[in-house]
Amino acid sequence: MFSAGHKIKGTVVLMPKNELEVNPDGSAVDNLNAFLGRSVSLQLISATKADAHGKGKVGKDTFLEGINTSLPTLGAGESAFNIHFEWDGSMGIPGAFYIKNYMQVEFFLKSLTLEAISNQGTIRFVCNSWVYNTKLYKSVRIFFANHTYVPSETPAPLVEYREEELKSLRGNGTGERKEYDRIYDYDVYNDLGNPDKSEKLARPVLGGSSTFPYPRRGRTGRGPTVTDPNTEKQGEVFYVPRDENLGHLKSKDALEIGTKSLSQIVQPAFESAFDLKSTPIEFHSFQDVHDLYEGGIKLPRDVISTIIPLPVIKELYRTDGQHILKFPQPHVVQVSQSAWMTDEEFAREMIAGVNPCVIRGLEEFPPKSNLDPAIYGDQSSKITADSLDLDGYTMDEALGSRRLFMLDYHDIFMPYVRQINQLNSAKTYATRTILFLREDGTLKPVAIELSLPHSAGDLSAAVSQVVLPAKEGVESTIWLLAKAYVIVNDSCYHQLMSHWLNTHAAMEPFVIATHRHLSVLHPIYKLLTPHYRNNRNINALARQSLINANGIIETTFLPSKYSVEMSSAVYKNWVFTDQALPADLIKRGVAIKDPSTPHGVRLLIEDYPYAADGLEIWAAIKTWVQEYVPLYYARDDDVKNDSELQHWWKEAVEKGHGDLKDKPWWPKLQTLEDLVEVCLIIIWIASALHAAVNFGQYPYGGLIMNRPTASRRLLPEKGTPEYEEMINNHEKAYLRTITSKLPTLISLSVIEILSTHASDEVYLGQRDNPHWTSDSKALQAFQKFGNKLKEIEEKLVRRNNDPSLQGNRLGPVQLPYTLLYPSSEEGLTFRGIPNSISI
Repeated sequence: MFSAGHKIKGTVVLMPKNELEVNPDGSAVDNLNAFLGRSVSLQLISATKADAHGKGKVGKDTFLEGINTSLPTLGAGESAFNIHFEWDGSMGIPGAFYIKNYMQVEFFLKSLTLEAISNQGTIRFVCNSWVYNTKLYKSVRIFFANHTYVPSETPAPLVEYREEELKSLRGNGTGERKEYDRIYDYDVYNDLGNPDKSEKLARPVLGGSSTFPYPRRGRTGRGPTVTDPNTEKQGEVFYVPRDENLGHLKSKDALEIGTKSLSQIVQPAFESAFDLKSTPIEFHSFQDVHDLYEGGIKLPRDVISTIIPLPVIKELYRTDGQHILKFPQPHVVQVSQSAWMTDEEFAREMIAGVNPCVIRGLEEFPPKSNLDPAIYGDQSSKITADSLDLDGYTMDEALGSRRLFMLDYHDIFMPYVRQINQLNSAKTYATRTILFLREDGTLKPVAIELSLPHSAGDLSAAVSQVVLPAKEGVESTIWLLAKAYVIVNDSCYHQLMSHWLNTHAAMEPFVIATHRHLSVLHPIYKLLTPHYRNNRNINALARQSLINANGIIETTFLPSKYSVEMSSAVYKNWVFTDQALPADLIKRGVAIKDPSTPHGVRLLIEDYPYAADGLEIWAAIKTWVQEYVPLYYARDDDVKNDSELQHWWKEAVEKGHGDLKDKPWWPKLQTLEDLVEVCLIIIWIASALHAAVNFGQYPYGGLIMNRPTASRRLLPEKGTPEYEEMINNHEKAYLRTITSKLPTLISLSVIEILSTHASDEVYLGQRDNPHWTSDSKALQAFQKFGNKLKEIEEKLVRRNNDPSLQGNRLGPVQLPYTLLYPSSEEGLTFRGIPNSISI
């Protein structure tokens, strides 16, 4: 195979730390030279020849030799080095390598490529990992070739190396994690509060109890606060394994810096500005809001000078040099400034907006509540059938023909309304909205019910008022405000449940379990990990700046201190298998099973853009997974007997989602069908579901009037000055009810960042490295998947151009539903499905 003294030529591609973290002095060449000499060594490990202990033979320490400037495929910031390994026939075929970094600074190792291996050709090692000084590790860093093996088929000389690497990633569950650690472990959400700073900043522990169940987050191991031993102390840095950090282009780093800056610098700067008499705290007219995009808002000089120098903030806040803050115009008002106010658009956004996965079919009337009557009394709806305009249908006819739908936030909000309304500047209702499906396939709202807890106590049932559509007089203003209360409920549910809980938080346990129990050689690891990219880092950032006590969410959204606690209440009823799109649609009563249809379900709203487009994406992902999994599992017994796979699923369920571990709906992972279902749901959540509820935030919510995040007063009563204001100035009455100016500016800043694609985004059907596996059949199936997504995108474009579908697809605002187009360019595009929950 190899002659004595034979050398294997290799190329190492890496990124020096200073290339990733702006190097102001431009000393790139000097920094690359630091890798030469005896700074970085590699040792090849055999996959076919074992030593006396049964482990693959290890070659000699070999050091990087020189900089390779001729490699044409290098990306931004990447550098290539030559290396030659001594390797003869007695060593077999390389299948792994050790690497040791003797420098004090870490670097990002991209890959190792070995050339001209007898009977093998090129062997590639896709690494994508930070490598710190070797003294910081308990075991030498190891990387495996890009081959794929289930545990039982791993070459015998590599088995122990595979097991040792997983053991090191699991750690021992003790100690505070350091930046250089590579430990994946679980903890409860006990780090959102800061009781040492103020008792007002204390927050309950989420997870580990029946009162506040929650998915687990990554363990950091920091000590407790002085005030509360159950709360973990906060710090400047939240530990996540370094490889879980955001991508390595400056655009991604800037997104992270921008979000932190909003919390730590911009928000305090805004707050100081609004203490000044020169800065009005209210919007007085709708034009005042539009001025944010057209003319901007003048801020004091010291505020502008504070925020403009920050990375990303400089781009976010467009200034003309006269201390004017200016936002980009949201898509929802790019054609018409007033169409958002129509009933048609209010209804359309429930099926084609930023939160299109809550509306459900109404199967009985009047609507009933699932709240415990022993605690809350009778919470049944007070809406009457004779008050509804059903286009000539009777109630029985409308129900029988499945034309009634409901956006129901009554049961979710009612247990918290009393507490929320006791907060400063917070007043809200628990809402129910009834909608009717017209002959043209569009929805119209026919009633909104606004409910409050009874002053005599919860057992006395709700105090409810029913508001009906109106187009003239004070009744039209009351109707506009009623819609605003609904949207506030919807905005809060979207941000905390549809977006944060159902995608970000629910996904993290699977990320942790995968790294703890599935080797990088495992086929399911290779299938799923592209969909985990950045999840843990974004979640840690959220705990630090967004969902923490007095963080951006609490200061800009209605529930304030109860925000994340409310998501815990929703998690009690979270069901993993219901995250599958067809199952979700059927459960919500917006579709029925129909084997004769292409996707096995028939939509009751024929053109429900999120559902119709989503089913196309769902089917493509399903086909891809169904073609990939059988490449490695021929029979159900292969799934049962895969030790890594079984440990992975058991721990994801029993520890990662431990508060729901006894639920009967968890797949047992005993069959090929189970495995396909599990992988399909995980990929759907991390890619298409997240894209659908994330990248429309600024296009729709950038107009705060269209998607207010808070309500500050209840409907005015007759005879009050506020009621007179509703009669005389509906704009001022509306703006004094919804989110005020300061939280609006903060909210718009956040959602613009969240809605923006970075330049290094990797989209569904793509991989950041074409050599992610050496399995040609897997690569062919993946290419087929990518081609299918391109076909789907063309199909979705045709749908949006179909005149017969424009009622739901474009609506009065003339905004096509593009959120599930698979591809996108960089920026605020209102389209694109990234592989993972990247922001």
